[in-house]
Amino acid sequence: MNTATVPASAVKAVRRFNRFFTRRVGVLDPYLGSDLSLTDVRVLYELAHRDNLVASELARELGLDGGYLSRILRRFETAGWITRSANAKDARQSVLALTPAGRDAFEPLQQRSREEAAALLAPLPPEQQQALVDAMERIQSVLDPAPAAAPRMAVLRDPVPGDIGWVVQQHGEIYWREYGWDSRFEALVADIAAQFLRKFQPAWERCWIAELDGERVGAVFVVRKTAATAQLRMLILSPKARGLGLGARLADECIAFARAKGYKKMVLWTNSCLTAARAIYARRGFQLVKSEPYEDFGQPLVGETWELKL
Repeated sequence: MNTATVPASAVKAVRRFNRFFTRRVGVLDPYLGSDLSLTDVRVLYELAHRDNLVASELARELGLDGGYLSRILRRFETAGWITRSANAKDARQSVLALTPAGRDAFEPLQQRSREEAAALLAPLPPEQQQALVDAMERIQSVLDPAPAAAPRMAVLRDPVPGDIGWVVQQHGEIYWREYGWDSRFEALVADIAAQFLRKFQPAWERCWIAELDGERVGAVFVVRKTAATAQLRMLILSPKARGLGLGARLADECIAFARAKGYKKMVLWTNSCLTAARAIYARRGFQLVKSEPYEDFGQPLVGETWELKL
């Protein structure tokens, strides 16, 4: 690595951006208003979102010295936040997991982090919010390009028994983990899914289940709202399948189906915090026609109605 070839102006620009961003997101303050360090919270985050995690893998993922991580884990264990269990694959390493007390300690921090990220974006109009997100993703992709991977097999298929229950479970789990929505949202999705099964009109309605390498990773539904209006509902995509274009492909299938059936309009309801989904809809010509703040699922939210003329 020859750093001598890097222009001094570029070095200065990177350092200036680092100073600006660390100050703007509050990294220099007590992190998220807690007594924990940024590294402590990152360790908690990985433990909350990963299964069957061992210390060596955690250290590698976070770029941490093994001794430093061991001290953090000992503190967490003393506090009753983590447990260690036998690793069936390697007896030399223990599997780490958060205890209920650990999740209770982590969840307020995760919610505060969501609120701070939302507060950073809130003053910006939607197009600037998306521009900022795109710029962040571009920086990440340039500094940490994904390695070339073997082609993956993605298919969309009709549902079979068990799939609709999986759709409900995915909504409950993903929205709780990523947005802090409580079980009332899972209950809402369960009601919608049950209604789809009981009142299914095969000539006018459709569901697609997305599979990646044989594993369920996504779903979307088209239901008949009126004789002239189709409704896109329950678009969901597992984190492991994001970035592959599957969300866009599911949306495209819905639009093509609605047009083929002679619908004049497609509508959907979403929330302003679901930026990735909103970007998919906007790129396909959906227009935001109604926006209304409300409080539900344990969060203050902004519900949105979008429409597409077919």
